[in-house]
Amino acid sequence: MSNTEEIINKGNKYLMATYARLPVVFQRGEDYHLWDVEGKEYLDFIAGYGVCSVGHSHPRVVEAIVEQAREIIQPSNLFYNCPQVELAELLSRLTIGGRSFLANSGAEANEAAIKLARKYSRQKFGENRYEIITAYNSFHGRTLATLAATGQLSKQKSFEPLTPGFKHVPFNNVEEMEKAISEKDCAVMIEPIQGEGGVIVPDQSFLGKVRKLCNDHNLLLIIDEIQTGMGRTGELFAYQHYGIEPDILTLAKGLGGGVPIGVMMARDPLWEVFDVGSHGSTFGGNALACTAALATLRIILEEDLSSRAKRTGEFFMERLKELHRKWPQFISQVRGKGLMLAMEFKGDIAEEIVRQGLEEGLVLNGLTPRVIRFLPPLTIEESAIERLIDFLNQVLIKLEKQH
Repeated sequence: MSNTEEIINKGNKYLMATYARLPVVFQRGEDYHLWDVEGKEYLDFIAGYGVCSVGHSHPRVVEAIVEQAREIIQPSNLFYNCPQVELAELLSRLTIGGRSFLANSGAEANEAAIKLARKYSRQKFGENRYEIITAYNSFHGRTLATLAATGQLSKQKSFEPLTPGFKHVPFNNVEEMEKAISEKDCAVMIEPIQGEGGVIVPDQSFLGKVRKLCNDHNLLLIIDEIQTGMGRTGELFAYQHYGIEPDILTLAKGLGGGVPIGVMMARDPLWEVFDVGSHGSTFGGNALACTAALATLRIILEEDLSSRAKRTGEFFMERLKELHRKWPQFISQVRGKGLMLAMEFKGDIAEEIVRQGLEEGLVLNGLTPRVIRFLPPLTIEESAIERLIDFLNQVLIKLEKQH
């Protein structure tokens, strides 16, 4: 297949329409640049929903994948493989200690966290303790269990009955969370920053209060870092901004540099309840994905991309704030942390801005009709951000003339 129209027509014929795909076919990527099949170049401010943390096709990640593929891809979890063990060791040293369960996605990592929390609580406190408190507007995945954990009715409709055992409280409101606690609860599951919910950043004290609440009521604290982890927010993991540690930590997206991988980590001795037969994943922890994750993580550490995300994110945020000050009639808010940012508009113009962005060679993410989310590779440069800001300014100039 050689041209855009032909590929899109075949895609529309053979792929399920579960995505509102834009009319572009990308063929090649390098760092924060993309090229479509017609050869047009774009600047990428989505990074595959944040998965391409070190940029598209980073040479070290590519080389590691190729070398590992020549050796072995997946020997089965009936046996050990070296990349799997090395990755689990490195993650343990960098985070909460303990041990890892390796999976293929964020939803699978969160499923494992839900199962571990329930099994631990039942063994320690009895059969009636299984409910998990999550937040409204949260997003934890699209499997039936993680969908029930997700606090967005729009994503749950048509899939009832949902998996029981979840209840939702307002995000950034410890008082309401405390009121909701009952003798049936085993854990709180929370995102440090709500990503799919619109890049909502809580008060600085919020997670510390949640940690104390969990301690006081013998609840496990599950921190979902699927989107916020791997340097995205200016720290290696977003919970580190708030001076707390979770009992269970879930990772995915940016960990594999674009290769699918998910991880559920549990502190000592919590992980012990996941004994033989408790859980499993055919492809989880395969040598290829773990090799990609090791290469990606080492790049983030060696090049200190967390600090770079903090610096570049501060520049990005200030430029967005300048637009907000200039165009208060169109922009209601800019928010975020590091290179996880969002701009909210006062009207339903996000979709049109995304469409115009593609025409101008800018890949943007319309999260809702009024919100554009920015999740560029951590390697994005200020010159690319300036080009985006100029584009947004021109769009708003045109919009003002129309009014």
